[in-house]
Amino acid sequence: MASYQSFYDQSLANPEAFWKEQAQAIHWFEHPEEILYKDEHDLPRWYKGGSMNTSYLALDYHVENGRADQVALIYDSPVTDTIQKYTFRELRDEVARFAGVLQSKGVEKGDTVVIYMPMIPQTAIAMLACARIGAIHSVVFGGFAAHELAIRIDDAKPKLLLAASGGLEIKRVIDYMTIVNKAIEEATHQPDACIVYQRDFIKAPLKEGRDYDWDQVLQLAVPAPYVPLLPADPLYILYTSGTTGKPKGIVRENGGHAVAMKFSMKYVYGIEPGEVYWAASDVGWVVGHSYIVYAPLIHGCTTILFEGKPIKTPDAGTFWRVIEQHQVNVFFTAPTAFRAIKKADPESIFFKKYKLESLRTLFLAGERCDVTTLNWLRDLLQIPVIDHWWQTESGWPMIANMSGVELLPIKPGSAGKAVCGYDIRILDPECNELPPNTEGAVAIHLPLAPGCLPNLWQDTERFKNSYLAPYPGYYFSGDGGYKDEDGYIFITGRIDDIINVAGHRLSTAEMEEVVAAHPAVAECAVIGIRDDLKGQKPIGFVVLKEGINLTEAELEAELVQMVRDQVGPVASFKRAIICDRLPKTRSGKILRKIMRNIADEVQYNPPSTIEDMSVLGELEQLVKEKHVGS
Repeated sequence: MASYQSFYDQSLANPEAFWKEQAQAIHWFEHPEEILYKDEHDLPRWYKGGSMNTSYLALDYHVENGRADQVALIYDSPVTDTIQKYTFRELRDEVARFAGVLQSKGVEKGDTVVIYMPMIPQTAIAMLACARIGAIHSVVFGGFAAHELAIRIDDAKPKLLLAASGGLEIKRVIDYMTIVNKAIEEATHQPDACIVYQRDFIKAPLKEGRDYDWDQVLQLAVPAPYVPLLPADPLYILYTSGTTGKPKGIVRENGGHAVAMKFSMKYVYGIEPGEVYWAASDVGWVVGHSYIVYAPLIHGCTTILFEGKPIKTPDAGTFWRVIEQHQVNVFFTAPTAFRAIKKADPESIFFKKYKLESLRTLFLAGERCDVTTLNWLRDLLQIPVIDHWWQTESGWPMIANMSGVELLPIKPGSAGKAVCGYDIRILDPECNELPPNTEGAVAIHLPLAPGCLPNLWQDTERFKNSYLAPYPGYYFSGDGGYKDEDGYIFITGRIDDIINVAGHRLSTAEMEEVVAAHPAVAECAVIGIRDDLKGQKPIGFVVLKEGINLTEAELEAELVQMVRDQVGPVASFKRAIICDRLPKTRSGKILRKIMRNIADEVQYNPPSTIEDMSVLGELEQLVKEKHVGS
């Protein structure tokens, strides 16, 4: 095996040759005619012509090549006390049957299907069934409220909506269908039908003529064969928070995605076919798409679909129990999960109950891992603990320690070095590359590697304005950071108003719109501040209209409920503070970054454009009085 540096250099020196070779690792019905080309929008794309099918690669290929009886998926649900296993053959058959259900409801290649479901096998089956017939799925995280679901319905315009009757959050039952009904009522676009999976603990009333019982339609289904697709055909749309409050529909195309998934399992995560891979995330997020459903199955690994939490389901030993019981070889989750475990089990009493000899490597992502947590895990597990960085937009790691190539020394605080195919640079505002240890914008020289978003769903102009215009010739990540003299990259945080709450990317602009809609609010700012457990948390600063007679506690309760109703519990919006005024520039722009620095007790330089310097002192005093910091 080549060293990391020589392997990485190959990928940049001749990207077409490099990614042509990597494409040989997956099965094509017909090989692509071109490797790298420009589309009708003059955007770089990978793999033109040829044919393949992602669902085939994840299932049928393994059934045909000796893995039919290997366990493909383990459903482990401590909240329902269920463990269920599917072999590749069993999962292939379930997917083919549900693909037949989709076809029976008129879904064809190129149609969209919205999936609003919890962490159950039927969710993965639905995704793979869409992929089997060339339908484009859009999974919406179950923690989002009806309004957020409605926005996504209107943008994706699904022919069909798939839902479950409910989900379980530790001991709290979430009624999914009430949310679905509200969303469909609010949405302008109306799906033709809704197929509902009824769970044992909550039965949803079905609307005649629109809703169909999942099990009943499945009994009547004729299994559907896989459909050969072009590599440029979309596999899915996944919405990510946008700075305007309107979510961006990230498009993932079949060909480049499959190549990237296979490549990353082998070279980034260093795992072999037949081994057990566990990503403790949710299928509503990109990690769940890439590393619960698609990548492990394409690579021939056993994947774990976990319905539970790191603590209280039933205790802080849950993760360790899953690793031991299912003999997990590589584990991937967010640092937040381990901060919660450490807080609940500071003496590692639960950890000591389990034998974790199978676990070879732990990967962390979704948020920057603090050095204390990384060192604690390294000392506890005595294995490599690797922080790495990527985005919904990329679909797979852009910065990592590529353990399947060469395990480099780990630098706590750094996400590692650039992954093959990503020419990552740190730029100043004039697009000049900055010297080592100088913070700037994290940007990737075009073309991006296969698997990254080629465009936004039906919004090329926004794609170009959001990602390509800020630094011509580059993809702008929205994050700031720096490289050290050894090429290790340190991500310092978002440049825009996207915050990271327990690994979930959320828009403060979106929450701000909700807060501003309260009849008592004259103006407001919602910012993300540091939080020891979740990484960041949102907090609102509110200026009231004249003559309002509300206490801060009353207003806070109302605003918290409004954000919960319109954005969802995932927002974790729990604090609202009344203030006399907000710091602004003379042109009226609210100085949110300065506000974040004050709340996080970070030194800052007041801008010369500030309207009134004394407001900063007022804010500093208010932050101390209200105990805003973590």
